[in-house]
Amino acid sequence: MSIPLALSTRQADSVVVLDFETTGLSPNLGDRTIEIGAVRLKNGQITDKFQSLMNPGIPISSFIESFTGISNEMLADAPSCKEVMNGFMNFLGETDVVAHNASFDRRFLESEMSLIQREYRGEFICSMLTARRVYQDAPNHRLGTLVAYKNISNEGVFHRALADAEMTALLWLGMLAEIKDEYGFDGISVELVRKLSRTPKKKVDKFLTKQSVKRE
Repeated sequence: MSIPLALSTRQADSVVVLDFETTGLSPNLGDRTIEIGAVRLKNGQITDKFQSLMNPGIPISSFIESFTGISNEMLADAPSCKEVMNGFMNFLGETDVVAHNASFDRRFLESEMSLIQREYRGEFICSMLTARRVYQDAPNHRLGTLVAYKNISNEGVFHRALADAEMTALLWLGMLAEIKDEYGFDGISVELVRKLSRTPKKKVDKFLTKQSVKRE
């Protein structure tokens, strides 16, 4: 078994950015994934992508069809969740994951992993919690709002997994760049971002200033 590098040495710009579309809000209530989209970042560059519809074996509601643009007809010929998730886990390995509202995606990833008897050993980082600290003046911290707030180039397609993962990746890299520029970091570790996401908003500047001084 490989031993992951310490959080302090794993870099926040070398992660997999993940997004799921699902049949509902809770795997505990029997909801399943219907699409996965992910982009791999390495040293701040998108180097690979993973996307697939997946057939959950249950019909989806008209609300989910309208919300995502994914129909039952589209899913009928899609590969099974088992097949797709095994492929995704091979793609992911032990790379740390970034997701917007990560607790949602983490619940579904863990649920799908349990069904195929696989485990994920990396860390989950929430871009929404990070954005609440970095972009405190944003109207709100939904992905679409932040994309507009930071003028991130997009095609206006939301609630499809790969498009949302790509926009999250651009938002993520933008936040890291702004932190680097303002506080003089050469690099930002996964450990630092996880601590930042738990820092009270009023103490963010003090926290980042202190962390920057430590590295001098």
